[in-house]
Amino acid sequence: MADNARRFCAAAAPRPAETGTRAALLKEFQWEAGERIGVRFLEGDASLHERVRAVAEEWVGPRMANLDLQFLDDGPATVRVAFAPGDGSWSYLGTTAQQIPTDRATMNYGWLTPDSPEDELRRVVLHEFGHALGLIHEHQNPEEPVRWNRAAVIADLSGAPNFWDEATIEHNIFAAYDPEQVIATPVDADSIMMYPIPASWTTDGFSADLNPELSETDTGFIRDAYPW
Repeated sequence: MADNARRFCAAAAPRPAETGTRAALLKEFQWEAGERIGVRFLEGDASLHERVRAVAEEWVGPRMANLDLQFLDDGPATVRVAFAPGDGSWSYLGTTAQQIPTDRATMNYGWLTPDSPEDELRRVVLHEFGHALGLIHEHQNPEEPVRWNRAAVIADLSGAPNFWDEATIEHNIFAAYDPEQVIATPVDADSIMMYPIPASWTTDGFSADLNPELSETDTGFIRDAYPW
């Protein structure tokens, strides 16, 4: 895979250790339908802020989630966005952000800059704001588990550009959730929340592409999770 395909987000939330592949929302960290979520940028270029905001807002609205992302110039905000290079791209899951000290970021874009191409920015921002709304990685749901070639995954992700140790790989790749913890849909290999998975990472040839946009399942699922 190309480097960008292997620059994975690390969603920051505790998770147990199993595997699987369905679109899912973690019920414990689900927002209330109609809730207003304050978002503030901690740093970065104003033009980049506008680009991130425009993409993030595609998750909400009358035909999407019944949530209000309120972007603030200052003051307290639940979702706090940083652009710290070298720290990867990641987000806390859903309402977990409410538990984070207010002087710390709850989301980071470690490689986005004002010069980032639009397709890369869209892919990353849609994915991270999916986490901010409570969505987990598709490959970590407890049903229909991915048959991982663990040695191949560890070999790839321990090197450039991720340099993850085995605990981080376990946390972000091999772990999954209890079925009672999630609201799930059938597997959607086209979801924005799916990691790109090369066939070499599995023992049965399963693979998934680097998805750049919300899928039909993503849009239907988020409407059902946060109804109007």
